[in-house]
Formats: sequence, C-alpha cells, structure tokens
Amino acid sequence: MSAIKVLNMAGAEVGTVELNDSIFGVEPNTAVVHEVVKNHLANCRQGTQSALTRAEVSGGGKKPWRQKGTGHARQGSTRAPQWTHGGIVFAPKPRSYSYVLNKKVKRLAMKSALSAKAAAGEIIVIDSIKMDSIKTKDFRAFLTAVKADGKSLVVTPAKDEIVIKSARNIPGVETSMANLINVYDILKAKYLVLDKEALAVIEEVFA
Repeated sequence: MSAIKVLNMAGAEVGTVELNDSIFGVEPNTAVVHEVVKNHLANCRQGTQSALTRAEVSGGGKKPWRQKGTGHARQGSTRAPQWTHGGIVFAPKPRSYSYVLNKKVKRLAMKSALSAKAAAGEIIVIDSIKMDSIKTKDFRAFLTAVKADGKSLVVTPAKDEIVIKSARNIPGVETSMANLINVYDILKAKYLVLDKEALAVIEEVFA
C-alpha cells in the first residue's frame, strides 16, 4: 500500500493514510475507461429530437401536375422530401440512447481512473470537509490552501448541502457523494479532493 498525506482545510499536514493498491494501484486500462465514458455520455443524452416525415407534414394531398406530358419529373405530392416544406427522410424520433455495461467493466474503469489520479499525484485527502455556513469565498480559500485550484471534484462521505451550495458557483468545481462518483467526473477534474471518510467509503465499495 502507498501512503498519501492527509491535510486539514487550512492546507496543513495532519497525518498520512494508506491507499488500497487493489483500487489505487492497478494498471489503468484505457480501452475500458473509454468504453465507460462513452456509455456515461450516451446515458446522459435526452433523446428528445424529433422531425416530421412526409406522412406527418400537413398538406400535399393533391398531385401537383398530371403524370405525363408536362416535361416535369413525375410528382405525387408537394410534401415529398425534395420539396420545400416537405417531410424529412429518415426523420429522427424520440428514443433512448442508454445501454448497459457489464458491472466488472465499470468496476475496472473506476479503478483505472482512480489509479491514474493516484499515479499523477492528483488525489488530495482532507481529514474532514465541513463548512459552518454557506460561503463560496471560504470554500474557494479552502481549495487554494490545499492547492486544488482549477477543475476539482470534491467528494464527501454523505450529502452535505452546505458544501454543495458553497461550491456550486465556483467554475470547474463539482461535488459528489462517495458512493455516487463516476469515471467521467473523475477524469474531467484535475484534482480529486477526498474527505478521509469518503476515501474509506470508496475503498469499501470498490474493494
């Protein structure tokens, strides 16, 4: 197991904690990570796009001209796709883009993402992430003190409305509960800021 420093919210070192090598020390599998990120983005798609086919646009019931003798190509309706105001060929319709991945694949991708962060030194462990009141300025000062400026994912062991509301107006900063983190959010963030208790939850869930 590899040790990592534990900081307080003022940025001072208050101890160390061991990272589980089975979660934070595996060889990252980029192919699996790519597959899981692709799955996450597909599952996020609303799929509400819709356009009208030639059967659904209004009008066009009358044949525009007779079949033969005009010199024009034959036409049966002014709502065929080649006409202005005509229907759309293969019109998109509301659908779900979501699909299911194997649990083992998702677990390996999570371990790969966490291991990559650990190898890059981009995991910051805090002894306790607590705020007395909703204060964006104080939360920004905390991130600066622990050298997590920029895009950061702050992970708490349980839902903390004060932390969530203090962080939500800081560009690039996201918050999450330990049991709800996903590979996409981890990779999107530069730093992974973990409450010490949240680290224990992650190790329990993914061990």
